[in-house]
Amino acid sequence: MIDKLSKYIGWVLYALLAVSVVLAVLFYSNSLGESSLMRWAYILLIATVVVTIASPVFSFIQQPTNVLRLLVILGIVVVIALISYSLAGNTFSDARLAALEITADTSKQVGVGILFTYITGSIAILAILYSGLSKFFK
Repeated sequence: MIDKLSKYIGWVLYALLAVSVVLAVLFYSNSLGESSLMRWAYILLIATVVVTIASPVFSFIQQPTNVLRLLVILGIVVVIALISYSLAGNTFSDARLAALEITADTSKQVGVGILFTYITGSIAILAILYSGLSKFFK
């Protein structure tokens, strides 16, 4: 059944790609307006969101034991986000914030995003190094 489903999904993706290519060619040849291309982009975005939400739900129905693993991973992400939030701060003066046209909260949110990226990137690099070294010494 999964092989059949993969085959159908592959054909649907090829059809979406073909429609996208045709619309892009029409757009760049000035035969199609921006609004039509934007509508197509919205359709693709909505389809992506639906598939992104439906895929894990379908997987959890098939294998309920994966729910625990997902909850552990989400817990780790929340902990990393809380650590990032607690370490982030606003280092700009009021004059610099006014010149940049941002608020102190916006500055802190950017800091949270940067710290979250640094932490998750560091974890990924450490995991790659650990994986390589553990295979080397086995």
